[in-house]
Amino acid sequence: MCKENSLVRADDHQLVTALRAGDEAAFTALVGRYQAPMLRLASLYVHSPAAMEEVVQETWVGLLRGIDQYEGRSSFKTWLFRILTNQAKRRGGKEKRCIPFSALAREELTTVDPAVDPDRFLAPDDEWAGHWATPLSEWRETPEDAIIAGETHAQVRCAINELPPAQRVVMTLRDVEGWSAAEACDTLGLSETNQRVLLHRARSKVRRAIEPYLAGR
Repeated sequence: MCKENSLVRADDHQLVTALRAGDEAAFTALVGRYQAPMLRLASLYVHSPAAMEEVVQETWVGLLRGIDQYEGRSSFKTWLFRILTNQAKRRGGKEKRCIPFSALAREELTTVDPAVDPDRFLAPDDEWAGHWATPLSEWRETPEDAIIAGETHAQVRCAINELPPAQRVVMTLRDVEGWSAAEACDTLGLSETNQRVLLHRARSKVRRAIEPYLAGR
């Protein structure tokens, strides 16, 4: 029991070292740490729960087969999720639902897509042209906010699900899974600038989508 607890607290490098030494408990600890976020990321590429499960299982098999080839040039998490995205794209291709992420990102980056509806600003002939026509809704942390946090979270998830694919993936990794910009860029093959643009557009759209809900609370 003590060993299991120590493995749960171990960092990825320690778990990888133990796994290479044949420690099955280290593999169990990695599954416990990453299974849920792997399923969430897989859901962005394939749509049926069965397909998501298969993608994740294939990723774990790929991990076991290739663990000795992991050289540590990127973080273990980035390496693992790169295997996952490759498996998911392959599976999505079989379902004829998966367009290469690079193509999705390129299309969204070249589309003229203002982060904020131009109608939200005062007209050019107004004395205060370019300023907000109406004040933005405040996002506060109050006891009431804590009570309805679950409700708000559901609204945010709904808004994220409606985003264009590349923006949805980037925002999910950064704001839902808590990935760093470098991890997201490395896994998705994006430049820092393009990642930042996609994330900014995604956040702006989500805020715009849930503003009416927040204003009407």
